[in-house]
Amino acid sequence: MFEQKTVIVTGAAQGIGRSVAEHFAEKGARVIGLDIESASAASIDFWKCDVGDFEDVTRTFMEINEEYGAIHALVNNAGISEFKSLWEVSEADWDRVLDTNLKSVFICSREAARYMTEDVRAIVNMASTRAFMSEPDTESYAASKGGIFALTHALAATLSERNIRVNSIAPGWIHNGDPDDLRPQDHSQHWSGRAGRPDDIARACLFLCNPDNEFITGENLRIDGGMTRKMIYEH
Repeated sequence: MFEQKTVIVTGAAQGIGRSVAEHFAEKGARVIGLDIESASAASIDFWKCDVGDFEDVTRTFMEINEEYGAIHALVNNAGISEFKSLWEVSEADWDRVLDTNLKSVFICSREAARYMTEDVRAIVNMASTRAFMSEPDTESYAASKGGIFALTHALAATLSERNIRVNSIAPGWIHNGDPDDLRPQDHSQHWSGRAGRPDDIARACLFLCNPDNEFITGENLRIDGGMTRKMIYEH
């Protein structure tokens, strides 16, 4: 399905992005990982890129096209979370989160779409359940993830003219470390009986990028063990 297809994953150096990149590579894809951090892996071609910078992204995608030809799929995963008191958030803090998390989705999607001239033609954006529910002092992160949710269906509408499908995933609690590091209640509070893992998200990316699922576009898939459907009251 993805044999020799060019798949770009942003924020691929670690965590969810790394798992997504590895899962596509296991399916035979030519995976390019974009990250501001240096990284290496036998199955991933890492390129250093500030995905929140229009000029850097435009240049990088042009160079990827020159080296590899058409782009088949893009997973916009890059993101940072900075939770700070509402009264202490500076303009620089706000811009850093919104540029990295939201602006990157717009510019990377636009530039990838220029070179999606063959089959697959899929974009997956990483939103969050925090687009729909909140804790205190998470304004910049929530705004960025809510923006990704809205931007996804806007892009799906525009890029349908190019037969490009655009969907998003809203992960819940995804633990990147050893599951034994968590408390029993961290797992048991989920209807699924456990917290999430990066591979839960990676498999969903494979599903949404699969052209057999071409009837799915403009959609958001929540992967959270049921937490956003759980009614929580103190008893």
